[in-house]
Amino acid sequence: MPNQQPPVAILAAEVPARTKPSVYPEPFASRMAGREKRVLGDLFGLANFGVNLTRLAPDASSALRHAHAKQDEFIYILEGRPTLHTDEGRRTLAPGMCAGFKAGTGNGHRLINETSEVVVYLEVGDRSKGDTVIYPDDDLKATLVDGQWRFCHKDDTPYG
Repeated sequence: MPNQQPPVAILAAEVPARTKPSVYPEPFASRMAGREKRVLGDLFGLANFGVNLTRLAPDASSALRHAHAKQDEFIYILEGRPTLHTDEGRRTLAPGMCAGFKAGTGNGHRLINETSEVVVYLEVGDRSKGDTVIYPDDDLKATLVDGQWRFCHKDDTPYG
C-alpha cells in the first residue's frame, strides 16, 4: 500500500466524526453525550497543536470543567450561543467570539449548550508533553503519559 500524503485542503464538515465520543472514564464519559468532534489537525499530520471542529447538540457540554497545567487552549464560535463556564462565572458567547485559556492558571473552563440550537466551534490546543489536568467540579484528574490520558480520582486511586 503506497504511503498516503495528508490532504492539502478539505471541507471540515465532511471529515468523519471521532468514533469514540470521550476518553473520560465512566461515570464521566456518558456526560459527553451530544458532543461530536471532527479531528482536523491529525488529518493534516500536525504534531505541535490539535484542531477540532466540535458540534454541541442542545444540552451538551464541550468537556467537564477543567484546567491544563501545560497546554494552552483556544476556541472560536462559528454557530450558536454557548455558555462559557469558568471560575469567573457564566457568559453567553456568540458567533465570531473567541476565548483563550492559558495553561497553568488553574481556571477551569467548558462550554455548555443551554439553547435549543446547535453550537459549532473550532478548538485549538497545543500538545505539550507531561500535561496534567484538574477538574474542579469532579473527583477526577488526568495525566498525559506517552501521548495517552491516564485518569484517576483526586486521591490518586485509578478508575476501573
